[in-house]
Amino acid sequence: MLIGAMSTAVVASIPSPSFSSLELGPLTFTMYGLMIALGVVAAVEISRRRWEAIGGNGDDIADLAKWGVPAGLIGARLYHLITDWKSYQGRWIDGFKIWEGGLGIPGGLILGVGVGYFYAKRRGWDVPCLVDCVIPGIPVAQAIGRLGNWFNQEVYGRPSTLPWALEIDAEHRAAYPNDTTFHPTFLYEGLFNLALAAALIWIDRRKILKPGQLLPLWIAGYGFGRFLVESVRVDAASQILGIRVNHWVSGIAVVVGLVWFVASGRRDDDHAPSDADDVVDLDAGDDALDTAGEAAPGAEGVEELVAAGDDEADRDA
Repeated sequence: MLIGAMSTAVVASIPSPSFSSLELGPLTFTMYGLMIALGVVAAVEISRRRWEAIGGNGDDIADLAKWGVPAGLIGARLYHLITDWKSYQGRWIDGFKIWEGGLGIPGGLILGVGVGYFYAKRRGWDVPCLVDCVIPGIPVAQAIGRLGNWFNQEVYGRPSTLPWALEIDAEHRAAYPNDTTFHPTFLYEGLFNLALAAALIWIDRRKILKPGQLLPLWIAGYGFGRFLVESVRVDAASQILGIRVNHWVSGIAVVVGLVWFVASGRRDDDHAPSDADDVVDLDAGDDALDTAGEAAPGAEGVEELVAAGDDEADRDA
């Protein structure tokens, strides 16, 4: 009976960590920052292996990360500050405390991927193929980074009593004093990102897309997943017309990603020869053969030429 009761308690909810930082001598490392760093390492390693698999130099990925990762962090923080500036009124200095949380993923993706794209283009690398190698690692990094929210007990969802509901300590749920368990949105988004990464790699291995098409496909996929997660979150967020800003951004990402994906596929198809062009070419070829046939002497013409040649030979003799 005791074992059964313990098993029931274990699956009744997901406990939140009792710590959010690690102290190693004089140094203090926040788990939020460590999860982000671990996600970056995973993304770089995945990208490096995929780039080397098609003949690229693995050091290229490290060079790319030196520009893309800092740009991504800056973009993520700026996005958070822009969309949640009201919470920093009267304490603007806290806007620089990135270790306390507060990274807007959409901003990080926009600036990080944008800077990485232009850096690769300037180096003269095969950008479409490089993009295909790098993109699947990004959702993996996102999934790992979301664990930082778990340690900080933040950005959770609505109250829930599901077996996988997340336990939140009282000091982190002032708006819900009578509830103790909530939807683990960090887990939802993390699992979705891992599934998205696996799907992108599977699609890429089937060689059914043109180089570079994984980028818009990932944008649309991430936007769709983030839109669903935002529907569950209850943390304070800026709104436009009564709708969370992240809902707007996610919806726009889906539309832009899908339009870009379709357009990138049709752009190359427009340059391919059509069936009508083939028919015209074939007809032109038949006309050319007919003209050549009319110009060439027939059997009677050959006999006349031979006879004329004999007469000429007789006269010479």
